[in-house]
Amino acid sequence: MKKDKLFTRRRALIAGAAFLGAAGARILTADPTGSPVRGTPAAGGPQARQALKPSAYRLEPMTGFTPRRPTAGKPAVRREPILRVSGRGRAMVLTFDDGPDPRYTPSILRTLRKHDVRAMFFVCGEMAVDNKDLLAEMADDGHIVGNHTWTHPLLTALGRSEIRSEIARTSDVIEDAYGERPVWFRAPYGAWNRATFQIGADLGMEPLAWTVDSLDWTTPGTATIISRVEEGAAPGVIVLSHDAGGDRSQTVRALRDYLPELLDSGYHITVPRRQNS
Repeated sequence: MKKDKLFTRRRALIAGAAFLGAAGARILTADPTGSPVRGTPAAGGPQARQALKPSAYRLEPMTGFTPRRPTAGKPAVRREPILRVSGRGRAMVLTFDDGPDPRYTPSILRTLRKHDVRAMFFVCGEMAVDNKDLLAEMADDGHIVGNHTWTHPLLTALGRSEIRSEIARTSDVIEDAYGERPVWFRAPYGAWNRATFQIGADLGMEPLAWTVDSLDWTTPGTATIISRVEEGAAPGVIVLSHDAGGDRSQTVRALRDYLPELLDSGYHITVPRRQNS
């Protein structure tokens, strides 16, 4: 969806998509080999701030999940998206959706570069095709680029051929601009279904969702975005923000504030390794 059009369409779809996403997604904490384990984030947080507490948007831990072995080098078909990452110490992941947008993405990249931090960018194909230079810059800086479909549709409302087209076209553009095909996929609106998991895996990608939602797309104010990220910070969390789809100037300013705070508080901002189920 071109630039500000995402914002309008999001408001029309968010209620139904939020229901679908909440019904179908739970936290998966995986070790580096992809074996699911159950865990609770350790306590701790920024000094001189209140003790960290689970985000209001964190979902309940998932139990009893055993991924199937992949075939022909493809990942297993999961039944739930990954919403957490594992790692030593206080590691967490920053992700940015819907871009790249030349109005905001370059500023985000500069801030990440200033602090020598890597992040994940889940890009939409129709934005990426017009901004391949930004994907090349992400590659040069060591960021991970994931697939966020071509036009940011509600995938649960599409047929299998449409879902495959949305995802496959975007992977082609990413490979051309970034230098390799994506190994991570995120469904728009967090709305997943069986077909989406199957097609994503068939195209070589693992499904990644999020743990802490900054809700920056609602433009709640820079201070509110900062508060949501810092209060939701905990080992293993994945933070959702956006670098396109509307006015993202608040997101840009918020990152400049909370990123050094997180680093000073001992957090290691990293990117996940692909799960080898």
